Amino acid sequence: MTRESGQTASAGGPIRVYVVEDDARQLRALRKLLEGADELLLCGAASSGEQALREIAQAAPELVLMDLELPGASGIETTRALRARGPVPEVLVLTSYEDEDHVFDAMRAGASGYVVKGASAQKLIDAIREVDAGGTVIEPRLAKRFWAFFKGVQEPLRSGPQLLPVELEVLTVIAKGLSNAEAGRVIGLDRRTVRTHLGHIYGKLGVRSHVEAVIEALKLGIIEL
Repeated sequence: MTRESGQTASAGGPIRVYVVEDDARQLRALRKLLEGADELLLCGAASSGEQALREIAQAAPELVLMDLELPGASGIETTRALRARGPVPEVLVLTSYEDEDHVFDAMRAGASGYVVKGASAQKLIDAIREVDAGGTVIEPRLAKRFWAFFKGVQEPLRSGPQLLPVELEVLTVIAKGLSNAEAGRVIGLDRRTVRTHLGHIYGKLGVRSHVEAVIEALKLGIIEL
């Protein structure tokens, strides 16, 4: 059963999740979901971005479920402030917005994916697993539109990091909105190998996430979509 705790989860243990949600009913539903998943551990919750930023360091989550519609600092502002502190924890956005611009803003702020409120429990759990494994959760139907958002800021082609052909292939497939596992099936690699290649890509580009990697590669003209 999931529990709230300030202790660090052991290596290979459940994924430590912190929830930022101001709607009491939604928070109860998330608690129930997390308590029913043995691979997840609820390590804290906040009803505002300000509270989350005060508490998250001590709670030491690996992933934050972030509502976008918060009182005071928005979920986007809170995500930006949290990601400015470092690469951990990852942020997975919960949104009821139908406006894609809000989702895009959250991803640009540093979120690694989003799930629409009302999605099935299994879809949310799968999204948590994917982001914790270093992946990005973005619907393929929105992926091309999302990356096209950055076309206008493409920099003049210049000498930059040299990615191996397999790294270019991985990054191009990931940019289409596929998970690590899905990308691996397309390319013919296992999920762990995809993640290893992504780690090398991050190091070469000086970034910390899928989103940052694709944006940087687009700016440099390394990949085209």
